[in-house]
Amino acid sequence: MCTTCGCSNTQGAAVTDLDAEEAQAKAQSQSQATREGAAVGTREPSYRRVSGNEQRHAHLHPQIHLHVHGQPHSHDSQHPHHHEHEHSHDGVLAHSHPHEHSHDGDHAHGHTHTHDHPHSHGSEHVTSITLEQDILAKNQLLAERNRGWLAGRSILALNLMSSPGAGKTTLLERTIHDLGETLPLTVIEGDQATLNDAERIRATGARVVQINTGTGCHLDAEMASRALTQLDPPMHSVVMIENVGNLVCPALFDLGEGAKVLILSVTEGEDKPIKYPHMFQACSLLLLNKIDLLPYLRFDVQKCIGYARKVNPGIEVLQVSAQNGEGMEAWYAWLRAMRAG
Repeated sequence: MCTTCGCSNTQGAAVTDLDAEEAQAKAQSQSQATREGAAVGTREPSYRRVSGNEQRHAHLHPQIHLHVHGQPHSHDSQHPHHHEHEHSHDGVLAHSHPHEHSHDGDHAHGHTHTHDHPHSHGSEHVTSITLEQDILAKNQLLAERNRGWLAGRSILALNLMSSPGAGKTTLLERTIHDLGETLPLTVIEGDQATLNDAERIRATGARVVQINTGTGCHLDAEMASRALTQLDPPMHSVVMIENVGNLVCPALFDLGEGAKVLILSVTEGEDKPIKYPHMFQACSLLLLNKIDLLPYLRFDVQKCIGYARKVNPGIEVLQVSAQNGEGMEAWYAWLRAMRAG
């Protein structure tokens, strides 16, 4: 498990450029047709995922079981001894239990001994904190590089975060449809699997790159860097980064964006800001989405906004419906103001 957020270790995120993959597939098909002297039927593009050899981020896990009575040891054979004590495992649980230890070796001891004392695995706790700091420090360094790269091209990048199903992709589709001719927009899509959302964005005519994180629960700065290289957004444009649906981990990892935007749907309940305060603290703007459903729900809008401003007094809140367009002009005005600097 990741010491920072608890997500599983992966062998690296996959970055897929849908336009490049289609062009490559067409070129391969035409080449084959030329060689064979006959036309080749249309086939499904074979998506080659562009990924580095490096891991998504470092996951290091100490394997030593260290006792405070001095040494790491394995319990394997003929030396039984009885313990009555408590273990504390990094805050996970405490338990008291009798158990026998046997030690592999060339000597036998004809006695048993009893320990009545608590002991904790303090060194593992220290190691875990150090690793978490290292992971976040490395990510922050990469995020600052991304930020400099974007600033050098006068590109505004926004990190869009929400729970799964809150309406991020629908919001992007409508935004591209309404602003595409006046505001150059490109998109980085983040999901654990599939190209579904990237295909939806591509259907709008916008340039898009998909990041699949596997078992990872968030994007990080290294993934964003690789995706930006593939995307190659034009100068003076806006890059929308749709993060993995999650109200916890994405808030921890800076991608180098100009601002974090949180989309919360009214179907999720008005108490989300106080249940997930770090996410709301990290964001500059809250888009309260799916307000077209309010007549059918018991959702207290003012209570939700009050909770959001309780954890983040400076957060701006806009009420929108990406489905019917209500309130979207305020979102577009915010975008234009951010782009203008």
